[in-house]
Amino acid sequence: MPHFAYKEGHALPGISAAALPQVDSEVWTAIDAERLRQVQSIELIAAENVVSRAVLEAQGSVLTNKYAEGYPGRRYYASCANVDVVEDLATERARLLFDCSYANVQPHSGNQANQAVFLALLEPEDKILGLDLKSGGHLSHGAAFNVSGRWFQAVSYGVHPLTHLVDMDQVAHIARRERPRLIIAGASAYSRALDFARFRAIADEVGAYLMADIAHVAGLVAGGAYPSPVPHAHVTTLSTHATLRGPRGGMILCNNQTLARRINAAVFPGLQGAALMHTVAAKAVALGEALQPGFGSYAHAVVANARALCGRLAEGGLLVVSGGTDCHLGVIDLRPWGLAGNAAEGALEAVGITVNRNVVPGDEVKSSVTSGIRLGSAACTSRGMGEDEFREIGDMILAMLGGVRSGAMDSRTERSIREGIFDLTRRFKLPY
Repeated sequence: MPHFAYKEGHALPGISAAALPQVDSEVWTAIDAERLRQVQSIELIAAENVVSRAVLEAQGSVLTNKYAEGYPGRRYYASCANVDVVEDLATERARLLFDCSYANVQPHSGNQANQAVFLALLEPEDKILGLDLKSGGHLSHGAAFNVSGRWFQAVSYGVHPLTHLVDMDQVAHIARRERPRLIIAGASAYSRALDFARFRAIADEVGAYLMADIAHVAGLVAGGAYPSPVPHAHVTTLSTHATLRGPRGGMILCNNQTLARRINAAVFPGLQGAALMHTVAAKAVALGEALQPGFGSYAHAVVANARALCGRLAEGGLLVVSGGTDCHLGVIDLRPWGLAGNAAEGALEAVGITVNRNVVPGDEVKSSVTSGIRLGSAACTSRGMGEDEFREIGDMILAMLGGVRSGAMDSRTERSIREGIFDLTRRFKLPY
């Protein structure tokens, strides 16, 4: 166990007034190395983005010190007036941004937002219907190893084997046969727009609740670049990072006050203790930024850039699942090139392009290997890159994976890729 010797002259006994580099050089070194990695890399992980300096400052503020169990005006601890202001700002901005009557900004993550909805609306062993994991669904939508699949009877719908689009007739057929209590419309690796109105019609027909999970596309919905589920779903959950460009956390939206009361009770005291008020403050800042006129332009640019990247990869011979994208991400099936997802991920990471391996429809290899990769455009769009730059990134990916495919990566080609990445990251800087 390392021994930390703090310097004398602290403002308060036992509490260091020194900055992190002086207090804990090991942690600081790792953090600064990560900052440099982000500065020098092409970030294409679809669940990641680049937050503003203001969001970072809120996240690292003195609100870290405050315990605020409960809700504004109804806390279980004293001296919560200031954090009440912060949470009220966050909920007011969320309601305005997503055009809804209720928002709960306390969930620590999108996954916990989903769990709170389950707790509010379901009983153990109730049946839920969500998108299959191998078709692009999320583990919190009924995966056998997740609490959603262990506490509830989970059944799934998939995608058409040829188009890779969600087959709404299949959804309706399964819903009529299984009679789920909850239907989930949402995904983590599905690139096409979902028909939320049809999902609601199916839910109404079988007497189910409809939960829309827009964890990945929340910022696109906020910016008008992706259809909003809020007018259709009984409840909408989301993550505040990814395309919304906020801190890592979750939110829940709805327009029914009876459901709202049940969700409030499910989040606290049902599932969580006190809210992370520093994170709630960062959410408020991010929501305020998303209400600015320029955010809509950003959201549409994210989609345009994803289409440019997927289009270039398709032109170069890679197989894009579903043939394209309507959002910020694309899934690439590497089986025609004889590549594994983990091998492609590792090769691209080695030159400074960060993606994640991902299962593809019909994948038969284990999840630690996979037959595909998932790419996202949100982070590099936040840096200011446009369609030309994303096509250039596509060329780099094609060159790198082409070398891996042939088994003989040319050193000149690899050097050219590294130089291209250096040029892009130098021209399109991060604010820290």
